[in-house]
Amino acid sequence: MSYRDLRNFTEMMRALGYPRMISIENFRTPNFPLVAEILLWLVQRYDPNVTLPTDTDTEQDRVIFIKSSSQFVATKAHIKLNTKRLYMADGYAVKELVKIASVLYSAMKSTHSSDGKENDSGDASSLSFDIDSKIQDLKAVRKLSTEITERGALLYDLLGKEIDLREARLTALAQPLEINEIEKGLRISIQSVEKEVQKTLHMLDNIASDEVNLEAKIAKRKTELERSQKRLKTLESVRPAFMDEFEQLEEDLKIQYESYLYKFRNMTHLEQQLEDLKGQEQMRMEETESTMKKMQDRLREEEKRTILSTVAMDQMEQDMDEGGSDLEDSMEGERPAYHQTSRPSRPPAGVGPRNNMYGDEGSDDDDDEETLSSSNLSVVDDNEDLTGDDSDDFLDDMAGERAIGAGGDPRRHHDVIDDDDGEF
Repeated sequence: MSYRDLRNFTEMMRALGYPRMISIENFRTPNFPLVAEILLWLVQRYDPNVTLPTDTDTEQDRVIFIKSSSQFVATKAHIKLNTKRLYMADGYAVKELVKIASVLYSAMKSTHSSDGKENDSGDASSLSFDIDSKIQDLKAVRKLSTEITERGALLYDLLGKEIDLREARLTALAQPLEINEIEKGLRISIQSVEKEVQKTLHMLDNIASDEVNLEAKIAKRKTELERSQKRLKTLESVRPAFMDEFEQLEEDLKIQYESYLYKFRNMTHLEQQLEDLKGQEQMRMEETESTMKKMQDRLREEEKRTILSTVAMDQMEQDMDEGGSDLEDSMEGERPAYHQTSRPSRPPAGVGPRNNMYGDEGSDDDDDEETLSSSNLSVVDDNEDLTGDDSDDFLDDMAGERAIGAGGDPRRHHDVIDDDDGEF
């Protein structure tokens, strides 16, 4: 209930002339005596001749008072009240009381306005509020309107049956009256009335016997209820046989549940760490694969450059061999005869076995070198998945073979690679 509604209700009650001062704080908590007093005053102000039960000491009396008041207001003023809210007797009960107070307040305002128009002097003492006469007039008007409607409907039905009943009425009027038939009809009516009276008396006697039976049943039920309550108290006082074992098992269950929660949290944490490690391992493998691919591409490029340089050196050696053979042929005529039979001179430093004066051996060496280069390429292609120490050994072997093919010292090249941590 809002503060505004409470204030409006107190102002209405003050304007209607309620003898007691009503405060807004009276309805903060349930206050049934005040609500009952206000409701009774409003009902009596609406109809002073009404008689309602005013006893509100017990719960049953309060229910009867609220019910009778609500029925009177609903039948006389056609205002529907919520009995539950009225029985609560708090701020929500004010909403139901405002319905009656607003009707009386509006009627009072209309009476004051009409009196003010008729009395030009405006004397407030001459204003009076008498709603009782108007209520009686309203009731009479409603009753007359209902009777007029019912009588009109009945008259319409009788006029519709006049055509069929006219002949029977004329026939009955034309016949002479017989005292015997009249007496017979009266006896039949008296007998029917006597039967109804006997039936009513029998029902009254049965009501008394039914009341006795109901009282006996109520007493029996009360004794059964008392017996059940006593049995319930005894059962509550007795401790079950397996209660100790149940409590022990309950304690064990709590301990096991705590252990389960601890293990479950640890397992979840370890699974999360395992997933993180797997992700890191996958990233490391991807980085290793990308590094190996880059290294393989670099080796292929270096091998191509090596092959191209070897081909260029072979071509240069062939040109030098051809020039040297022409020079020797020109110098053979000038040399003595013993020089031709002597052993060939040692080749100059820096020139390998392939640079000798025998063309067939040089060609064999060239073929061997080309075969070695192609085998190196196939080895690189077959070892694309090498990782770790195997890749380092493979790089060292390749470097040594290139050094041998170029006429250098493979041990020296291997030392250089070791000094540079396996990087070219």
